[in-house]
Amino acid sequence: MDVTLLGTGAPQGLPRPGCTCAACATAVGDEARAATALLVDDALMIDLTPGPAFAAARAGQSLTGVRQVLLSHPHDGPVMEVPAGLPQPGRVADGRELALLDGHRVRAVAVDIPGTGYEISGAAGERLLYLPPGAAPAGPVNGNGRTAGGGGTGGTGPYDLVLLDVLERPDALAKLRASGAVDAATDVVAVHIGHDVPPGPELHRRLAAAGARAVPDGSTLVVGEFHAVPDLPRRTLVLGGARSGKSVEAERRLAAFPDVVYVATGGTRDGDQDWAQRVSLHRERRPGSWRTVETCGLVPLLEAGRPGADAEAPGTEAEGPGADRAGETSPLLIDCLALWLTHVMDEVGAWDDATWEAGGRQALRERTDALVAAVRQTHRTVVAVSNEVGSGVVPATAAGRRFRDELGRLNAAFGAECEQLLLVVAGQALVLRG
Repeated sequence: MDVTLLGTGAPQGLPRPGCTCAACATAVGDEARAATALLVDDALMIDLTPGPAFAAARAGQSLTGVRQVLLSHPHDGPVMEVPAGLPQPGRVADGRELALLDGHRVRAVAVDIPGTGYEISGAAGERLLYLPPGAAPAGPVNGNGRTAGGGGTGGTGPYDLVLLDVLERPDALAKLRASGAVDAATDVVAVHIGHDVPPGPELHRRLAAAGARAVPDGSTLVVGEFHAVPDLPRRTLVLGGARSGKSVEAERRLAAFPDVVYVATGGTRDGDQDWAQRVSLHRERRPGSWRTVETCGLVPLLEAGRPGADAEAPGTEAEGPGADRAGETSPLLIDCLALWLTHVMDEVGAWDDATWEAGGRQALRERTDALVAAVRQTHRTVVAVSNEVGSGVVPATAAGRRFRDELGRLNAAFGAECEQLLLVVAGQALVLRG
């Protein structure tokens, strides 16, 4: 089954008409995108891009063989053009299935906004899922890729190709992954691309972090054909200064994956309203499906899922509140290492010069070495956040300089065990490794 993407953009296209933003200004060449529309085996069209006949001609296709045109969403962009000879567009009721004469089967999938998703099966059993802009499946998705109660007689197992709004609804991709409808071999292609993410390298970097890709308008995809999916790093360290956007970058990297455990190392601070507001803003950004663990017991969390690991071993950091269960393998987002280091330095008495020289230094080394070793051996996907504090004013106190130096050492050692290392400056992620 061949799918030609006559357009891959948001309903208003990219650049958006009359928009003066930087993303629209730089959306040229392959990064310019018409409204998303699909041509399946020259016989079935899903949605309509402005000027569909010209779009098809630019892609080396013809619309003369189209026998069915289906719409997935209310078209609030440019006025739809229905070329002469094409069937009038329609929509399939949720859960209903069409059997087309050329062997395709199309089933409507309920979504959580006005509109309809479509599952399309080819004669050889290959399967794709297409979701409208800003949409996720409306209900739970069974392991065979169908929304619960949806009925139908198509194939089972993960989809071969999924086309959806990855940037606007990464949670939709997370839901499909959780159900088994998307696995490591599924080709995930972003469509409905608008001006919220700068086109070019930044767009492709963000999609790669979600295990997805984008293609230019006019591209033809062979459903079921092997395509190398982005190689997702198992361990990532995100560095940045205060309010640089490092936490947002870290959260974005796991937003398209299910069952994430958010490890908050800062805890609560009674009477500190500013801290409470910061914590609240972080919580509001997280997907509702994420689980939050407030703990500095990082080593047991990293060891969980490793054969023979004991997440409740006496004398480990797991004795603190929030220790995770043994055997847990969900991805971890650790925010942040600087607060973890502050907690550990409190415990070993590192702020006092005499205690530091009498054994605090060695105790801190042992704790940081144990953390770095756990990162090296972990079986979990880990994204960690830390502050980059070595480029500013030299602290005025010995304790402040000690913290700065120890955090720099920790960042370097932790980062050495990560496949990917990022530095966020003014909201822009600079790839240092990976």
